[in-house]
Amino acid sequence: MAANPQSRVVANDLKKRSGFTFVKALITFLFAIVTVGLLALFLMPVTRSAGPAARRSQCKNNLKQIALALHDYVTDYSVLPPAYTVDANGKPLHSWRTLILPYLGAESLYDKIDLTKAWDDPANAEAYQAVAFDACRCPEAKCPATHTTYMAIVTSNSCFRPAEPRSLSDVTDPQSETLLVVELHSDQAVHWMAPLDADEKLFLGLGPNSKYAHNGGMNAAFVDGRVLFLEASLSTDKRRALISISGNDN
Repeated sequence: MAANPQSRVVANDLKKRSGFTFVKALITFLFAIVTVGLLALFLMPVTRSAGPAARRSQCKNNLKQIALALHDYVTDYSVLPPAYTVDANGKPLHSWRTLILPYLGAESLYDKIDLTKAWDDPANAEAYQAVAFDACRCPEAKCPATHTTYMAIVTSNSCFRPAEPRSLSDVTDPQSETLLVVELHSDQAVHWMAPLDADEKLFLGLGPNSKYAHNGGMNAAFVDGRVLFLEASLSTDKRRALISISGNDN
C-alpha cells in the first residue's frame, strides 16, 4: 500500500529537526569547552600570583594564634614564659613553644612530654618525633616537618629572656611597637621543641640582601597581639627599637 504523502512529509521534517538538534547540541558542547578553556587560561595567572599571598596570610594567622596563646599563658601565670626552662644545673630543657602547647589546642601532645627531662631526652622521643603543630609551620618553610621558623628574640631587654619569665608590666615601650615572635628563613629553622631562638646579633644582622621567609620580608607578632609584615629594608636602628621592651631604642 502506498505511503501516505502526509506521513512522508512528517518523517522528512523529523529527520531535518533531528539533524538540526544534533548539530545545535554539538555546537553548544564545543562552545562550552572553549569557554571553560578560556576561563582556565585567564584564571591561571591569578591563581599563581595568589599562591604566595595566601601562604603569607596563613603564616600571619599562625603567628596571631601564637600571640594569643602567649597572652592566655600570661592570664594563667601572670608572666610570659621564659625562652627556655633549665634544670638544677642550668641545662636548657624546654622551649617556650612547648610551654604554650595547651593554649594551641595541643594538650594531648603536651601531656606526653616529661618537662623534668630535656627536649631531646629518650623519655620525650614520641613528642620529639612528632611533626610541628600547625600553628608552628609557615606554609612557605622548606624545612623538616619537625622544625619551625617561628622564634623569639632572646636578650636581657626583650620579651623573652633565658630561663626567666617576663612580666608584661616590664614592657614600658608601646606594646604595638615591641616584638614578641618573628619568623626567619628556612635556613635558620630549629626543631620545634628545641630551646633555641634568635639572638640580637642574628636579628640586627638582617638586611635587604638577607634571606627571608617571604618575598621582601617577614611576618612578626607584637605584644599587643597584632601581626605585621616587616620589610627587608627596615633599618638596624628600627630593628633594635622593636626588640627592646624599655628604651635603648636608638
